[in-house]
Amino acid sequence: MAAPLSLSSPNALPLLRHVSKNPPPLSPKPPLGGVHNRLPLLPRRASSFAYYNPLRLSIERERMALTKRKTKRSGGVGAVCSAAPLTVRNLQWISTVSSAVLMLAKGTPVQKSFLVPLFALQAPSSIISWMKGEYGIWAAFLALLVRLFFYIPGELELPFMALVLVIVAPNQVMNLRGMQEGAIIAVLIAVYLGFQHFSRTSLQKSFEQGSIVATVAIICIVVASLLFLI
Repeated sequence: MAAPLSLSSPNALPLLRHVSKNPPPLSPKPPLGGVHNRLPLLPRRASSFAYYNPLRLSIERERMALTKRKTKRSGGVGAVCSAAPLTVRNLQWISTVSSAVLMLAKGTPVQKSFLVPLFALQAPSSIISWMKGEYGIWAAFLALLVRLFFYIPGELELPFMALVLVIVAPNQVMNLRGMQEGAIIAVLIAVYLGFQHFSRTSLQKSFEQGSIVATVAIICIVVASLLFLI
């Protein structure tokens, strides 16, 4: 049997010197493919720098400053030009509010009973549906009870008559709303009211303090009715 080799023995020193002369093997070098894999990252970084270009940001800031200066100098003209045009719903509300104001206004000799069918033809559909619903029927019932036992001025009777007319009107009549026939009838009523107002009062008196509210309401009704016809 061979004797065990110990490090303290003199025969082991040459073996240790031989082992120390041969250095341990180095780790293998990374393949060249890793370098090539990193190369495509360079264009991405370069492209990312394009989004944060300081020259481009400075140009955009200068453009924003110039637009703000132009809007300040124009005095808000751009905001007026970008306003939404008049829609059918807006015209309906303008005509309805003007009719209600003219019903209660004083200083005009017009026959206000013509405002009742005009209101029924040009009121918004939401108001018409509310009048024909349960709440409208209850409102008409309570107004009728008050009318039977108390005195109501003529200006307050017109809204009640408009409510009753909308409730009892047949579908054939209410179908004229939004049609050319209904628009023609509304224009005839509006023109007749304007003729009564400006023919019985002079042009100067119609714009005085007592009649200017009725004058503005009639002008709005005529303009809205003409736009409905167009």
